[in-house]
Amino acid sequence: MNTMTHHQKNFSALRKSKNINYCTDLHGLPCIEKIVSSVEDCPEPINTTIIGRIPEWINGCFLRNGPGKFEIGNQKFNHWFDGMALLHQFKISNGQVTYRSRFLSSDSYQANKEHSRIAVSEFGTVTMPDPCKNFFQRFLSRFELPKSTDNANVSFVTYKGDYYVSTESSVMHKVDPETLETTKKVDWSKFIAVNAATAHPHTEPDGTTYNMGNSYTSKGAYYNIIRVPPTKNTAEETLDGAIVLCSIPSADKAKPSYYHSFAMSENYVVFIEQPFKIDLLKIVTSRLTGKSISDCFSWDPKLNTTFHLIRKQTGEISSVKYLAKPLSTLHQINAYEENGFLIIDICASDDGLAINNYKVQNLRKSGEALDEVYNNLCRVFPCRFVLPLNVNQLTPYHQNLNNWPNSTATAIRTATNRVFCTHEDLYGADLLQYGGLEFPQINYGQYNTRPYRYFYGCGFRHLVGDTLIKMDLHGKHMKVWEQPGLYPSEPVFVPSPNATEEDDGVILSVVITPNKDKSTFLLVLDAKTFEELGRAVVPVNIPYGFHGTFNATA
Repeated sequence: MNTMTHHQKNFSALRKSKNINYCTDLHGLPCIEKIVSSVEDCPEPINTTIIGRIPEWINGCFLRNGPGKFEIGNQKFNHWFDGMALLHQFKISNGQVTYRSRFLSSDSYQANKEHSRIAVSEFGTVTMPDPCKNFFQRFLSRFELPKSTDNANVSFVTYKGDYYVSTESSVMHKVDPETLETTKKVDWSKFIAVNAATAHPHTEPDGTTYNMGNSYTSKGAYYNIIRVPPTKNTAEETLDGAIVLCSIPSADKAKPSYYHSFAMSENYVVFIEQPFKIDLLKIVTSRLTGKSISDCFSWDPKLNTTFHLIRKQTGEISSVKYLAKPLSTLHQINAYEENGFLIIDICASDDGLAINNYKVQNLRKSGEALDEVYNNLCRVFPCRFVLPLNVNQLTPYHQNLNNWPNSTATAIRTATNRVFCTHEDLYGADLLQYGGLEFPQINYGQYNTRPYRYFYGCGFRHLVGDTLIKMDLHGKHMKVWEQPGLYPSEPVFVPSPNATEEDDGVILSVVITPNKDKSTFLLVLDAKTFEELGRAVVPVNIPYGFHGTFNATA
């Protein structure tokens, strides 16, 4: 569809800077307050209304995760990332779809429910001392280290064939994908020496899984590459056999970089150390100062970005460091090796300030106040870095080592073990009017770590995705699905049976309708044409979520 509303036309005012950043001057953004409204869960499956056609070959559960409760008693969470995890299941079989949802039975959720108040601090919300304690007890509680939340509201992930829900703490929850019931709490720190792990692991075709997690020691902060074996020896096993493949010291011992995910090619894990910093001293003293974790994040534009390459088989860290101008990235698209280069495609912006702007109160604004929040955010766009792998004594200095045909990315050796890189844009001018792209997805099972042609994502002409986009890297052409007033979530690719081409399959996305009551729907697009095949309308309200996955059944 090619519909454009009045506020979208103002993207003609969008201007390009020397880096990735684009500035906007949009006016008249519609209010999306209901996207961050609390809902009740729906633990028993309910039928949906099918419009169009759901292909009968799709059999399985589309699982989604995200915040679903933003108030506890008379207290409100401050940040979008703080809401209590609500798990969703769209069960697809023989062209029909049922829906169910269930709040994650985390310790945080149970404590909040028991006390009818926010009892555990979250990313942007600090819990107040228990009013049932006396003054002296409340005073002493200010000196305690903040308790880590287990509110795993970011994604569904798999280890050894089991499903877990995860956030960026040390705790995950094992979940039954059929019932969404929480079956086991699993703590990374019980298996390896890490304090937390990401919610975006990478999985090899054989099931071996890689992840990253921080550790904090007397010598400073470290970034750890984690490897989890592909299979279980017993039915009860979880992360047994996990190892730390290597540890990378933080450039600043007291201020490690924040990272939401990482990239992986056939032979390497790629960690991007960005100048988006976490102040550990502020975190340690946060109970005393009343600061939230989000208050301990800062952006330092004076620092470069560093790409670290780690060999997956040995854990060897490359002595060559690949530097770039300051950038911020939450999600990587893909990475692969070809002709002596490592190509890494990411979604990036020029600063890391966006996260702190996603406060619940900002998402609930309207009029000029809403426009101001959006226009102050740095736009995110897809870009490519080309890293030369064979840098040695004979490698020349001060000239572009990237000899890829038609590539505008550069890689220039500036010192013995330093290569300074600039990116190539992975889009044409037509993406500008859609506000950039985030939540990138590919045909992961067949093309992760391999050369590929297509990726999918959400266009961001609002604080959340308002279009779905298919990008073709051959010519940087794009297809778009959009309808006014509808807000699609992360697109997930599901391949067709016996697929012969990269885009043989469908795209699944949950579309939120904040201006209509109980009309959220699961959208199914033909991934090749990007035309709508059908939708399953759900008779309940669903908040806008984060990440999901498809669990196929035979």
